[in-house]
Amino acid sequence: MSRFATIAIVGRPNVGKSTLFNRLVGKRLALVDDQPGVTRDRREGDGELLGLKFTIVDTAGFEDYDAATLPGRMRVQTEKAVREADAALFMIDGRAGVTPLDEEIARWLRSEDTPIILLVNKAEGKQGENGLMESYSLGFDNPIALSAEHGEGVVDLFDALRPIVEAYDAAEAEAFPPSVEGEEDEDAPLGPMKLAIVGRPNAGKSTLINRMIGEDRLITGPEAGITRDSIRVDWQWEKDGEVHEIQLFDTAGMRKRAKVVDKLEKLSVADALHAVDFAEVVVLLLDATKGLEAQDLRIADKVLQEGRALIVALNKWDIAEDPSALFNGVRTALDDGLSQVKGVPVLSISGATGKGIDTLVKVAFEQREIWTNRVSTARLNRWFEGAVDNNPPPAPGGKRIKLRYITQARTRPPTFVVFGSRTDSLPGSYERYLVNGMRKELGFQGVPVRLNFRNSRNPYDE
Repeated sequence: MSRFATIAIVGRPNVGKSTLFNRLVGKRLALVDDQPGVTRDRREGDGELLGLKFTIVDTAGFEDYDAATLPGRMRVQTEKAVREADAALFMIDGRAGVTPLDEEIARWLRSEDTPIILLVNKAEGKQGENGLMESYSLGFDNPIALSAEHGEGVVDLFDALRPIVEAYDAAEAEAFPPSVEGEEDEDAPLGPMKLAIVGRPNAGKSTLINRMIGEDRLITGPEAGITRDSIRVDWQWEKDGEVHEIQLFDTAGMRKRAKVVDKLEKLSVADALHAVDFAEVVVLLLDATKGLEAQDLRIADKVLQEGRALIVALNKWDIAEDPSALFNGVRTALDDGLSQVKGVPVLSISGATGKGIDTLVKVAFEQREIWTNRVSTARLNRWFEGAVDNNPPPAPGGKRIKLRYITQARTRPPTFVVFGSRTDSLPGSYERYLVNGMRKELGFQGVPVRLNFRNSRNPYDE
């Protein structure tokens, strides 16, 4: 449940809903394009307008009523968003005027209990004024002339939203009085785990998230490429009497770069990569009926280059043929194709039946713990001295490379700095020797480890 009032934006396609959503969240979260029907799933964000804070929900265009079609499934999600909201912003295009679909949406909204605020977008100029006058025929009081692109009319929108948001905030404060301030727990656990699901189109990412959260929150279907925006879903995972907070990110399918020529698909892939940047742990979802392909290795390599903890999950395991051979083949291919990171977890799951989901989440928390682990300097250098003694660095050209000490510069991902002399002559094979030793002896299996080298300054060089 949101601790802020929830405001949903609803309207037919291409009236500017995502543009207003981006303005209210203060960043370009939702994809915006002249092509109608870009938004398909509900997308939530932290909205703010002149100091007024709320949760804002962008919804898909309101079209086909047949729930068996993709537009129909989009409409079901929009209807659910409005019913769960504390208020809805009904947006029409002031330049186009009132259309038959606007009238259909208005009839449905009048039958709902959710408070409605009518917005006439693109209201600049004479054409917009005509649309504003027509909007009174929809049966809502005091329509607001707005320009989501240029920010005009936001004061009137603030005045309309303020009583709704303040009433919600007052009720929330009464139900959840503020806790006593003062003591802070220095050993407080990490915040919600940020878990992104990535993969090729139609691998079952949205189906998996719906199974995790126990509701049809994301649109699914046999069509490939349904998901366009990267959608965040807040989830509470209960295990052994404990509740764990998780932020799930559903992403668009990523095809080979050569096949991505459509502008909208390029935007979707860029949005998916942004979700990877934001995540802590990334699940690469494979279709077990198709096995591992070169594109999967490219996606995995991208995740590891960004320094994120990676898990590979074989989805649709319940219908896979010869699963044992498939699993061993994928494990071998990953070891060969991702030689820079040893021990990436490989799991078998089924988003359709729920098999393996608890194990997947458990492993995700374990990998995050490894990813955020910090080793004490004393323990680190004891290991380092032993590693160097057991296998001293080479002496290229007869000149000795001396490694003095190591320190952990940061976590997320684990990053270390080695100080010594002539470290720029150290071969890559010796760096891999040190990294593999860290994984084995210090417990950094399956996560990217970064190792940097610095030359210690010799005061007698001059």
